[in-house]
Amino acid sequence: MGTVDLQDLQAALMVIRPELILTGTVLLCILADLFTRGKDKTLCWLLAFAGCLTALAATGLYWGKEAEAFAGLVRMDNLSGFFKVIFLLSGLLTLLLSGSYVKREGLPPGEYLSLLLLSLIGMLFMAGASDLITVFLGLEIMSIPVYVLAGFLRGNAKSPEAALKYLLLGAFASAFLLFGIAFVYGTVGTTRLAEVLRHASAARAAADPLFFAGLGFLLVGMGFKVSLVPFHMWTPDVYEGAPTPITAFMSAAVKAAGFAILIRVVVISFQPLLVDWSRIFWVLAVLTMILGNVVALVQENVKRMLAYSSIAHAGYVLVALTPGTQAGVQAALIYMFIYALMNIGAFGVVLSLSRKADQGTEIRDYAGLARKHPLYALAMAVFLFSLAGVPPTGGFIGKFYAFSAAIRSDFVWLAVIGVLMSAVSAYFYLRVLVVMYMQEPEGSEAPLPGPTLAGGGSDMGVVNLALGFCALTVLVLGVWPGWLAQVARQALQGLSLGL
Repeated sequence: MGTVDLQDLQAALMVIRPELILTGTVLLCILADLFTRGKDKTLCWLLAFAGCLTALAATGLYWGKEAEAFAGLVRMDNLSGFFKVIFLLSGLLTLLLSGSYVKREGLPPGEYLSLLLLSLIGMLFMAGASDLITVFLGLEIMSIPVYVLAGFLRGNAKSPEAALKYLLLGAFASAFLLFGIAFVYGTVGTTRLAEVLRHASAARAAADPLFFAGLGFLLVGMGFKVSLVPFHMWTPDVYEGAPTPITAFMSAAVKAAGFAILIRVVVISFQPLLVDWSRIFWVLAVLTMILGNVVALVQENVKRMLAYSSIAHAGYVLVALTPGTQAGVQAALIYMFIYALMNIGAFGVVLSLSRKADQGTEIRDYAGLARKHPLYALAMAVFLFSLAGVPPTGGFIGKFYAFSAAIRSDFVWLAVIGVLMSAVSAYFYLRVLVVMYMQEPEGSEAPLPGPTLAGGGSDMGVVNLALGFCALTVLVLGVWPGWLAQVARQALQGLSLGL
């Protein structure tokens, strides 16, 4: 009997192997920081990077396998694996961008790395959640470290303000999510997502106001995490005030985590109520695309502009999810993978050209950049063209799949609005390019790159590696997107989607 129990435990631990690897990495980083206090912290960075790489390898090792563990609280399947790859890849790129920044700003590396990895652990649990309780626990494990990281830049008065706003509104959204879970539990009698799906399929669900109230509260909580209008108010202030690597991390990984639970909970578990929630998605997508793109037109700060851009891109992902079809979910997965790379890349260029305390992030500071730093200007051009959806970049492929999924399900006007808003977005993206390539700086002070990860000086090799990887991948996906589409299709195989 004992042997059987041990085997069951081993099988259960396999399901959460990436989470266990990162948990061990956090402990090692804390110990390394403790025993190297006041000394070179390279060991902490190497441990964090190795831990993320190992967790990424462990995720890929179990691609194509399915299992549940811990009384059905967590599961392992291709969908969770796809999101875990996005989270861990975003984490690795954030680590590459963070080294020079942490050293320049004098931030404590041990605390910074531990909080970043803890947030990743929460995301991994969210990706594999098969119970609403796991969704909430993963969400809080992810969110609380990010609240702290948003206020890490003490030299900038906007950073503590960003952390406070994020904390207060995040707690407000978590309360809505808990209300939704309570309503669903009170109606269904369990928080298991499989049971929620079965209840939604029953005829009585259509006449159950408490069940619909639970769905509404859940949508509010998730809408906050992915910056859907009208739950977007925190985004521009937090993105501007947070340390730039953390802003990149939030715009890619945190947003993808929000969409992971949106797909798990709403698109899959509430699939039988598609007619009801797709109407809500339609309205939210339109409002999000319009507000994000229109307000971005008047922004003078690059980080705020990219924040409103991030809101608009959440609307594009919602366009793909509105039909509730397998093609739509596949398009959303493709979009989120590409978006993570191009947005981290764009914020990486902003970080490389900023000065201490995130000064030098106004659009006018980029005047003459093509002459002073041509490679940074070229990388920024690639990312901005991709964000605008210009071929042959990955951003064009992402929007093509998203709008095509909407059109195939007769959501033609939704796709038309998406295309029009993409045209509007071209203005504020191209505005930055015009400043970089066609204007000269007004003053003598120009944005300069910061120090490197561990070597000091002005060597930006580590950051440049991350930027080069993002730019090259975005271009490759624009020319050869078939392999990503195939992987996204495999991520949906074997699931009881009802799609």
